[in-house]
Amino acid sequence: MVLSDADQYLLDQVVALVRDVLGSDAVGAYLFGSAVLGGLRHQSDLDVMAVSKRPTTPEEKKSFIQSLLGISGRMTPRGQMRSVELTIVAESDVKPWCYPPHMDFQYGDWWRTEFESGLLEPWGSDVNPDLAILLQMVVLNGKTLFGPQPAEVFDPIPHDHIVSAMVAAMEALRNDVDWDARNVVLTFARMWSTVVTGVIRSKDAAADWALERLPDSLRPVLARARAIYLGEEHERWDDLTDRLSSFVDYVVDEIHRSLP
Repeated sequence: MVLSDADQYLLDQVVALVRDVLGSDAVGAYLFGSAVLGGLRHQSDLDVMAVSKRPTTPEEKKSFIQSLLGISGRMTPRGQMRSVELTIVAESDVKPWCYPPHMDFQYGDWWRTEFESGLLEPWGSDVNPDLAILLQMVVLNGKTLFGPQPAEVFDPIPHDHIVSAMVAAMEALRNDVDWDARNVVLTFARMWSTVVTGVIRSKDAAADWALERLPDSLRPVLARARAIYLGEEHERWDDLTDRLSSFVDYVVDEIHRSLP
């Protein structure tokens, strides 16, 4: 895994922030996602999972939010900074494993407006099935930034819990396709790939897998999303808008067909 100078600088800032805010209660931090699954792409977030000995306080959440609003997705002299996705879990909420898991905190730029308005927990509920997928990515491929190795901190996550988390997320994801087409299309491709094969791939690798299995009429949708993600094309959907829903419907049907 090789990060650019700008990405490494951003990662160092995130790690320092976790250590500073959590202090001696910081158990560990782990890099996962695209950075360790084939390398960061043009539209990739920098994904970090942190584990705390106890839940964060409101003041600690404010500290994380204020700092991350200033460094996530911002331009610096070192170049364009990536968006940061920082997820924090309390140690007792993830080991022993229990589904659905509880999430203590998460920062993502899709919640920037809510964070800027003063909301500390825009996700609404600390029960978050999608967290099972993120934790599995850490368990399988996470790179330790500090603390014990992932296998010492997290229990193995059963594949049927991963599938359940994906099924639970499908309806909300489907509703986002009109305003977040690239991410929704790629996420559905990765869900399909994971349900069928049990492997969690990078978004572009999952797209490659799914492109071979799509009907000809729907391949341009996924090919466009993949190209935008890789920085090969600009964001544009006006010529494919009428096929987005058909793509989602087809993949959802294939996922359900693959379920036990």
